[in-house]
Amino acid sequence: MSTLSRVPTYGMQQRSDRTDFYIRDKTGRPPLTTPHRHEYFQIQISLGGDTVQHIGGAIRPFPRKTMAFILPHRLHVIPHPEDGNFVLINFSQEFLLPHLSCDPMDLEDVSLADAPELAPFRFQEHLDFILDDAEFAQVEALLQQMRELDQNRQLGTGLMLKGYLLQLLGRICCLYEEPLRELSASKAEKRGRRDAMGRVSTYIREHIADPDLTLKDAAAAAFLSPNYLTHLLRKETGSTFSELVLERRMRLARTHLINGSKPVSHIAQMCGFADEAYFSRRFRQANGMPPGQFRRQHRGA
Repeated sequence: MSTLSRVPTYGMQQRSDRTDFYIRDKTGRPPLTTPHRHEYFQIQISLGGDTVQHIGGAIRPFPRKTMAFILPHRLHVIPHPEDGNFVLINFSQEFLLPHLSCDPMDLEDVSLADAPELAPFRFQEHLDFILDDAEFAQVEALLQQMRELDQNRQLGTGLMLKGYLLQLLGRICCLYEEPLRELSASKAEKRGRRDAMGRVSTYIREHIADPDLTLKDAAAAAFLSPNYLTHLLRKETGSTFSELVLERRMRLARTHLINGSKPVSHIAQMCGFADEAYFSRRFRQANGMPPGQFRRQHRGA
């Protein structure tokens, strides 16, 4: 878990030769073989070598002729076998969606009607994009055209690259229209967020006694970036991570005070407070009275 809590986040300038659009094969630069995130969109296309992809909290198959669509800030990794080969496309939100001004962390909430090109990215954790020979041959032709254009940039090249990219996304949306629409109708991305929140809650519950419980470690346990978890908590609960942890600790403290006989110092430790005086001060702020008085009052009631 400590390794996951230090997962790096890359910008386009760190992993691409250009900051708008970049396409390469495995010879372009060494692949990332440990979990990571990036601030841009990414598409990976497997040309050979069966493996899997870890994305968010899901593990999906990634054999030859498979495409992976990765949203910004999504934790992922694809282990590359020795005989594996792939094409990778990086591009910015401004390149694909210049009309869309929303925060990259809110892209899952954009409707299919407003941005159908986002559909494969939004539902990658729920769907495998494995093509047949004919479909994959068409994709390879588009990839070749993009690579040739990107190597010889001229005025208008960016527009042509975007056109080929939209063709690629359009083909996938057409091929997978039915499952994509079903996933959208069932609000699958919200299920994914609920699952992530469940992983966060489980991690907090299991580590509530640890005074060093951190946002980074909780985010890693939920396969999220710390920034995305902060964003998600505000959206789903209206609270910060610190506020959520404190609320859980106060709830646990009240339970022990009412139903047990352990001394306040012991309860403080069980709730993640190394200092009893600090625990008592926070408890009084949250409950209007110190722990001892709370215990006497509620037991008397």
